[in-house]
Amino acid sequence: MTLPIVACLDELRAALAGRGLAVLQAPPGAGKTTAVPPALLDEAWLASAPGVPGTADASAPAAGAPAGGHRIVMLEPRRLATRAAARRMAALRRERVGQTIGYRTRDDRQVGPGTRIEVVTEGILTRRLQRDPGLEGVGLVIFDEFHERSLQADLGLALALDARRHLRPDLRLLVMSATLDGDRVAALLGGEGPPAPVITSESRSHPVEVRWAPRRPREHIEPAAVAAVRHVLRTEPEGDVLVFLPGAGEIVRAGEQLVAALPAGAPVDVHLLYGALPADDQDAALVPGLPGRRKVVLATDIAETSLTVEGTSIVVDGGLARRPAFDATTGLTRLETVPAARASADQRAGRAGREGPGVAVRLWSKVEHAGRRRFSEPEIRQAELAGLALELAVWGTGVADLPFLDPPPARALDEARRLLVELGALASFDAVEGAGALVPTDAGREMVALPLHPRLARMALVARRRGHGWLGCLLAALLEDRDVLRGRPDDLPTDVGVRLALLEDPGRRHPQADGRALRRARDRARDLARRVGVTPGAVDGDAAGLLLAAAYPDRIAQARGGRGRYVLRAGTEGWLDAGDPLAHEPLLAVAEVDGRRSNGRIRLAAPLGADQLDEVAGDQVVEHARLDWDRDRDDLVARVERRLGRLRLGIVERRPSPGLPATTALVDRVRRTGLAALPWTEAARSVQARAAFLRANLGEPWPDLSDAALRRSADRWLAPLLAGATGRADLDRLDLARVLRGMVPHRVAADLDRLAPRELTLPSGRRVRLRYGEGEPGDPPVLAVRVQHVFGLAETPTVVGGRLPVTLHLLSPADRPVQVTSDLAGFWTGSWHDVRKELAGRYPKHAWPEHPEEA
Repeated sequence: MTLPIVACLDELRAALAGRGLAVLQAPPGAGKTTAVPPALLDEAWLASAPGVPGTADASAPAAGAPAGGHRIVMLEPRRLATRAAARRMAALRRERVGQTIGYRTRDDRQVGPGTRIEVVTEGILTRRLQRDPGLEGVGLVIFDEFHERSLQADLGLALALDARRHLRPDLRLLVMSATLDGDRVAALLGGEGPPAPVITSESRSHPVEVRWAPRRPREHIEPAAVAAVRHVLRTEPEGDVLVFLPGAGEIVRAGEQLVAALPAGAPVDVHLLYGALPADDQDAALVPGLPGRRKVVLATDIAETSLTVEGTSIVVDGGLARRPAFDATTGLTRLETVPAARASADQRAGRAGREGPGVAVRLWSKVEHAGRRRFSEPEIRQAELAGLALELAVWGTGVADLPFLDPPPARALDEARRLLVELGALASFDAVEGAGALVPTDAGREMVALPLHPRLARMALVARRRGHGWLGCLLAALLEDRDVLRGRPDDLPTDVGVRLALLEDPGRRHPQADGRALRRARDRARDLARRVGVTPGAVDGDAAGLLLAAAYPDRIAQARGGRGRYVLRAGTEGWLDAGDPLAHEPLLAVAEVDGRRSNGRIRLAAPLGADQLDEVAGDQVVEHARLDWDRDRDDLVARVERRLGRLRLGIVERRPSPGLPATTALVDRVRRTGLAALPWTEAARSVQARAAFLRANLGEPWPDLSDAALRRSADRWLAPLLAGATGRADLDRLDLARVLRGMVPHRVAADLDRLAPRELTLPSGRRVRLRYGEGEPGDPPVLAVRVQHVFGLAETPTVVGGRLPVTLHLLSPADRPVQVTSDLAGFWTGSWHDVRKELAGRYPKHAWPEHPEEA
């Protein structure tokens, strides 16, 4: 059968022969992945010498190119798709992989001296560009399945465009996709010129009937998928089933449930398909099923585009996808399960119509589908960007100078650069991109050459330098892939040492060990050892914490707040189950922590000794001398604290030294306590209240000595009094009444006692204090006194120079209220007659004259 893409090949050849840039839009099944690269092998420009597009000199192939001319390098987003595409193209040519068509992944390569088409995973291109920015021997780079918008694809395209602009104007670039905004990509490729040509292929897809079978509220995806599979196996008489689930955990659980639910002897074979599976298991899921048997393949979105699961006519789509998300506030990346975009759902449904009419069952509602995003969010806008930032630093340019389809978020990029400075990969960092912002160190250049995240690359280099090279490779292999232990995350041990022991000793057993994952990790560790230049051998497991701290310096954790409770260097909190063997450790080097919340569960860690901490981060420890108010001593103390980020490594206490810091701390203490730290006396409160009374009645220049005003102005009036002070004793020595009197302006200071006397002398000779401020500040003061003590007093005493009578609270001999008045003369001539009778009856031993004003 002729592939639909064949009808577009002449237009594609013309575009690449002309400007050397093109965008090819072709739906799944059109044949773009396996038909386009071979169809371009004989183009004249692939045999041309370096120059501008359109030149041809078949007699002078570029250095590094195979004898037949320049290579075609095609990027695939996944290792499985890389191998499958190369094998399919080689089979069509009746060749072995590694002849004309080969592939290269991080861990595997099948290429030879005559290889003309090289299918590679996306990170391979970035590594090659960093080593050889001119891509010597490469005539065409194809970005397949670009709609997946992986971080490496976006970076690879930006670097390739930059190389084409400055070094290789003859380098051809082709972007291929099934669902993509082709006009945006064409404009990006065109740069300052006109957009690149957009070529569109028709589909040969057969009609697909979409059925909606939404899950019940709170129903897990696995039983819903199993029920849907069983239903289509009963109702559809033929055809294999491809089921899309978000991750390996869901796939394994759904596979177990499906096998258990199928009738004994049912002619159904269940296959799993996800990236961490061994290659043989992955390949088994892709080949046609056995005659007379039906095949069910449970897959991640690895089967969404470039892979063909032969025999599929039924798709069950769980409607979920797993995407990395970086939280710049915590500095952690996590995988989130999110609704798949509508474009992804269409891609998945299309898998049922590759070979004939098909059926797609969607486990969500049609209404929900309409509200989903059209396309998935590009990884560059939600992932952690340390690797990208290091690549840009080594490339030698900034984000603004590179043609990104979607530029990385500034905040996440800043966080990434700060981490790289902490890892020793960047020499300097400036939040505003400039000359000093992207300077890689020698270590940074060595780190970028390793196929590892910068954290793990730094760990491998530190391990080699400290004589723990093989341990570093084992740890890197453990950390970069899925856990080698299987089970519920909450049931797995936290200690990385448990995994190291299994990895180091193949004979060791553990009930939760995953044998395949362990073998894969050992192979990966040996490959890393070769790259780093170390020899496998015995390891010192006690050094694991030191190496993890080198990789995750921001996640060094210190016990604080109870058993199993920790604070991380970056400021977030973490916790372990109190029964975890690591829960008693004072320091941990944390490799993995649940980033869904600020107080995340620590998933993977190793003990860290204090001496190891000094060894790996001692130069970053800073000493903070600060003054604190010690609650137990109720005094000011000086504390010199060693800190690493938010970690408190130790404190030494001493008596503060006189000076501005001590004065400021004491003033702050007074403010925080609402002036309660001052030695208030009755005399001081009297001065404050009388000044407030006179200010309310006479206004300026009487000062505002209220608590609020004193707090606000403490720097002006209190700080000078505490020059040379070192603690609470200096506060206690203050004569606050004298201080407050001193704040009254000199020209009215002498009038304070005259206009607002503190006390009055009564005819009996008794001196009684006036109470100011019992109501509003301007209310008359209160004179509370037994009525006998005002005998002989005809008029109400006054204040403010006779302008305001005081309020008399007249009391019985038992100090019970008798009368409240501001008119003593009226009281004597009025109600005193009745009061006198009552008092005489109750207190007959006392004299109660009829005319007390004359007594």
